[in-house]
Amino acid sequence: MTHAHALAGTSSSRIADFEHRYQTERRTRGLWTLLYLVLFAGAVVGSMQVSDFNPSKLMNGLPKAWNYIYGTFPTLRWETLGADIAEWYWGIRYWLRLLVETVLMSFVGTVLGGVVALALCFFASSNLAPNKALCFISRRTLEFLRTVPELVFALIFVYAFGLGPFAGVLAIAVHTAGSLGKLFAEVNENVDERPIDGVRAAGGSWPMIMRLAVVPQALPNYASYLLLRFEINVRGAAVLGVVGAGGIGEDLYLAIRQFEYPDISAIMLLLIATTAVIDITCESIRHRLIGHDLGKGQ
Repeated sequence: MTHAHALAGTSSSRIADFEHRYQTERRTRGLWTLLYLVLFAGAVVGSMQVSDFNPSKLMNGLPKAWNYIYGTFPTLRWETLGADIAEWYWGIRYWLRLLVETVLMSFVGTVLGGVVALALCFFASSNLAPNKALCFISRRTLEFLRTVPELVFALIFVYAFGLGPFAGVLAIAVHTAGSLGKLFAEVNENVDERPIDGVRAAGGSWPMIMRLAVVPQALPNYASYLLLRFEINVRGAAVLGVVGAGGIGEDLYLAIRQFEYPDISAIMLLLIATTAVIDITCESIRHRLIGHDLGKGQ
């Protein structure tokens, strides 16, 4: 009985000690959570003050924004619908040519940026880089490429190479390289280490390890991010026309400056439709690449 009582007392002591440590840890986490909430609230309030964000001004301005959008649409009458639409889309052939130019700019820029990102992502991965110096330089390079806005790059390239889509392609490629390089590097850091150890144990060089052990694992994610970036670049390329870097953005900017409201809505609807088609197509390709059957979820 004495031994049993001793065991019971020891067990009770351990339970009490565990309960005490659990409550202490819970209080500590609660205090940290409260601190984070206070800091977050302070950041939100401070940001609203600095950015002059005003909810009442927002609510008052939203109807005006809608009135502007509504004002860009032409009057369509059922009895003259065909003629009204023809007048609305009077420049459809020219706009479609510019739209194709925008899509091709995005495609070429995405491919070029993806190649640069693929070349740098292995050096920017902390688990794959040959040394820390190369990793540091590669990461800072990618940060610079994606931190500078596309419009700034477009201005630089327009000054260097003149007006036209070539400057837009280069601007898209540079920014894409920085963004995809970071994403590719993060994918590399999450690959399974066992194939890498296997190729290294077999005497494989560093390029062989990348080609045989890393790329086969990461390739579906590379393709997925590349397609996603292409969708983003199609939308972004439309803005580059503001600085003369080619694409349909030039004509859209001209229509805005000259207050040609029906042309604004016509071009915007073309952009929205094109982006939707590209989005659906890229989504289908992504699902096939990563092995998802779209029919299973239905």
